[in-house]
Amino acid sequence: MEIYGTILQYKHFAVHDGDGIRTTLFLKGCPLACAWCHNPEGISPKPQLAYLEHKCIGCGECAVCPTGAHRFTEGGDDREVTAHRPHSPDDTSDHNHIHSYDRSLCTACGRCADLCLGGALTMYGRRVSLTDAANELLCDRGFYDESGGGVTLSGGEPLTQPEFCAALFRIMHDEGVSTALDTCGCVPRDALASVLPYTDKLLYDVKAADSELHRRYTGQPNELIIDNLRYADSQNIPIEIRIPLISGVNTGEADAIAELLAPLKSVEVVRILPYHGYAEAKYASLGIKYRGRGFEPPSRELLDEFKSKLQGRGLKVIISGAKNECEVSGDE
Repeated sequence: MEIYGTILQYKHFAVHDGDGIRTTLFLKGCPLACAWCHNPEGISPKPQLAYLEHKCIGCGECAVCPTGAHRFTEGGDDREVTAHRPHSPDDTSDHNHIHSYDRSLCTACGRCADLCLGGALTMYGRRVSLTDAANELLCDRGFYDESGGGVTLSGGEPLTQPEFCAALFRIMHDEGVSTALDTCGCVPRDALASVLPYTDKLLYDVKAADSELHRRYTGQPNELIIDNLRYADSQNIPIEIRIPLISGVNTGEADAIAELLAPLKSVEVVRILPYHGYAEAKYASLGIKYRGRGFEPPSRELLDEFKSKLQGRGLKVIISGAKNECEVSGDE
């Protein structure tokens, strides 16, 4: 029986999700809801419709919606534009077409997004078969071979779909393609264990060492995450730790995180990811409250101080996005 997964997108020619040139497959669904998350479309496991109001050109094509989630009125006589009477894009009459969208009626069928002329509607999430996903990922094999790259699974949290991930990585290994798993670690142990035998590198998020702090900003405590990190370390798979750093949230966690990571033998590098607030518009388009308003990127001084404390415990550290990452790497 064919295995299916719910995915967001393929990102070809990715260079920040592991070694070399990679294709990153983003899967849908995540057990965390980080206040600073820059991929909110990956949190829910279900397909979602995003609506960017400023892109709406009033064409009326989305009135095809079978549940009436999209409604239009035409200025002057307040006539409703329906699927049976759409506004024509060729209509040059001076009407004011007012669009209203009732998200509670949306079933995420995607018919409106397929027809939207202005790009105001986007569907996040679609079902794909294991065979189709594998074929898409193998299309870039030549780039993997030339650059030492491969395939990365990310999200969301890919291990919310462990059967799909394990089967896909097994195919990649059989084809000689390198694999990397980008995970938050907040997953059942058996889900992680099912994928690690086919994983060449682990990109593992550590957001806070203090469990209450972690719960406050992600919705979950971190005991399971830490236990899974130690388990992964015992499997002798190279690990890159990724720390999203938000000023005033976890910038005081350097000593505790260093204490957690220093004993681990498989950690090759720690990558600090300074916060940015570029995703706020995504939240609005999905009808999700953005909890990151007021967050600030860490200053250069905070970044250097955080890095120095990790380096003091013998960890190699890179600050992502630095003008020259080699300049901020820790000692070998």
